[in-house]
Amino acid sequence: MVRRKDGKETRGRLLDAALEVFAESGYRNAKVADICRRAGTNLAAVNYYFGDKANLYAEAWQHAFNACAGPISSSSAGLSPVQQLRLRIHNMMQDFTESSIRGQFTRLYLMELANPTGLIQDNWHELIEPQRQELIGIIRKIMGVNATDERVLFCEMSIINQCRALLTISRSDLKYLLGQPLSRELIKRWADHIIRFSLAGIQATGKRLKT
Repeated sequence: MVRRKDGKETRGRLLDAALEVFAESGYRNAKVADICRRAGTNLAAVNYYFGDKANLYAEAWQHAFNACAGPISSSSAGLSPVQQLRLRIHNMMQDFTESSIRGQFTRLYLMELANPTGLIQDNWHELIEPQRQELIGIIRKIMGVNATDERVLFCEMSIINQCRALLTISRSDLKYLLGQPLSRELIKRWADHIIRFSLAGIQATGKRLKT
């Protein structure tokens, strides 16, 4: 019984550490040695419980999904498409800076969306694709019925990549580029800018389709 309990605790520490490292570095740049160091264990434990890095990544995803128990964004029922887009962007930007499991999950989500690994197909169909289709649907409603799939997808990727700047640029570089520390209030103003910029682009594209 003691051995089983210890094994469960070791596995749990590895999952927690893996989620942290994958959320910080992405799958390709994450090092199993770093995960082991944070978990206070060794490579043999990873091989024993998960087999390899790929399986550990998939298990970390499931671990995060179970902990969050639902979609990344808050409920937006009853809101207009513009209000839904505002809420979605604010949630993504705010979650990036959170050290909680939801913040880690948000970072994993956007890294996987922009650079698919092909390792989490079950999670993709269960969580990521429904979330993605919600955002695409919001954009399509704002743009209008004449919007082509390609134009809608271009707008989706534009929004996602604006938000991903928090992931792809180091905090020290962001401080230099923005001329001030990366505070929660600054991120809120940044999110407001992305919303205004994106809405203007989506609406302008929609108007061009009508003419």
